[in-house]
Order: sequence, then C-alpha cells, then structure tokens
Amino acid sequence: MPVYPPSRKALWGPNLSSIEAITPNVEIHPLSPGRWDDLVSLFGPNGAYSNCWCTWWILGGKSFGEATAGDRRALLEKLAIVDEEPGLLAYVDGRPVGWCAVGPRERYMKMMSERAEIFRPDDAVGNWVINCFFVPKEQRRNGIAMSLLDAAVDFAFDRGAASIDGYPMGDSSRGAPSLFVGTVAMFERAGFVEISRVRQRPRMRRAR
Repeated sequence: MPVYPPSRKALWGPNLSSIEAITPNVEIHPLSPGRWDDLVSLFGPNGAYSNCWCTWWILGGKSFGEATAGDRRALLEKLAIVDEEPGLLAYVDGRPVGWCAVGPRERYMKMMSERAEIFRPDDAVGNWVINCFFVPKEQRRNGIAMSLLDAAVDFAFDRGAASIDGYPMGDSSRGAPSLFVGTVAMFERAGFVEISRVRQRPRMRRAR
C-alpha cells in the first residue's frame, strides 16, 4: 500500500509559520479495512464533528438529517470495507493524528445536485473533490492538515483524477467546525487556483 509523504514544495513555501508548522515525520495512508479501527480511534466518541462520520457530503442534507450516528458510521465503514478508499489517514509515530476525505465528485450527493448553488458540478470530466479535514485540537498547527492536502492531491491524480476541487473558507480565524473544509491559504499553497465564487465562497481547482 502506498505511503504519501508530504510534498516539499507544498510545505516549504514562504511564511509557512503563519499557517502551520512542519511535521516532517508524518506518514499518510489511504483508509483500508485494516485501518478502520484507527479512524474510529481518531474520530473519538463524537464521531469527528457531532457524529457526522464524514458523511455530510455523501448523504446530502435531508438524508443526512434522517440518518442516525450509527447509520453514518456504517456507511463510512462500508466504503472502507469494499476498498473505496474514502479518504486518507495521517500518522505520527504510528498513531493516527488526522483525516482527509477525498474522492470522485460522484460519491458526494451534496456536490452532485443541480440545486446546490455553491457546490453544483460543472462540465469537468474526471473531477475529484477534497472536502473534509479532521485533526484533533492537540494536533493542530503542526502541519497535519497541509500534509494531508498535498497527499490527497497525489492520491487523486494517482487514481486517474483529471482535476481536483476544493471549497475552502477564506478566514482562518474561524473555529474548527467552520474550517473542516480547509482554508484558502492551504489550497493556494498546494497549487490550487480560484475558478469561481458564489456568495463569497470560492471554488478552487488544481488540474493535472
């Protein structure tokens, strides 16, 4: 199974300390059946953010609201079991310290709806999305999220993505619940450019 080390070009940009410090010993692996228990440990008793189990994008609004925490967990576990590789896990010294969701746009119901003003798809073929980060409070500002983002880019292109989109927030002073999609500064450092903006929300893309 491939390991995705953080890219030097993404991590060694100017003024990096204003975003996150560098964590040189991070290793990143796709979520597989054998790593499911590590994800459960990382997400903790709250299932990441308020028992979302990183399924908010997958299920969409109404379906997400109707699903129990157990339903959401089971859905993510199913994706891991059937080797869909729904995201990446970051490890430091063998311990899980971060998560990033990445996959083809078609996986995410909320991003396929024509009614989704901000997140609706365009005509891009082979488009993937990086749409969620989870790093425990005690591990933040150590370079984990930046490492995950850069690895997610490599992961998506390795699996045939023609382009990758993100919908980050511009204000890094917001709390973690608002920044689960990442920040504009992170995506810019990973080589993404803004291609559109709806109601002040940027859509950023990196092409192969």
